[in-house]
Amino acid sequence: MFIDHGSGVIIGETTVIGDNVTLYQGVTLGGTGKEQGKRHPTLEDNVMVSAGAKILGSFTIGENSKIGAGSVVLEEVPPNCTVVGVPGRIVKMDNKKVPRSDMDQIHLPDPVLSDIKRLQEENLRLHKELKRLVKEIRCVEKKGDYDEDL
Repeated sequence: MFIDHGSGVIIGETTVIGDNVTLYQGVTLGGTGKEQGKRHPTLEDNVMVSAGAKILGSFTIGENSKIGAGSVVLEEVPPNCTVVGVPGRIVKMDNKKVPRSDMDQIHLPDPVLSDIKRLQEENLRLHKELKRLVKEIRCVEKKGDYDEDL
């Protein structure tokens, strides 16, 4: 296990940590206050938990998984996954083993940004369509080819 810049790392008393796990600064492996007995997460082998991430509850983070910086994970994560966001969402699940040397915390997928970009593109498309329709209606009105009773 490796704790990089360990300031602010919190590890609950019933947490189980596998081999070759990396925790960065500000990580919390905590409980939700609702469980009795085993209250904290289990991190299997080769898990990386990036800066400021919070894993809360008595469930397992599967081997070879990555938790993105600032994520809040509230449910089990299968092996070989990448989780980002609040609440944490699995954004990569390819059943390929993450190399032990891969500690890239910068190039993780951002599903929220992807959704925003998709919505911006759709909004632009709808605005263009609306302008086209308004222009078409004005042309029809100028020609007088419309029904006055409408």
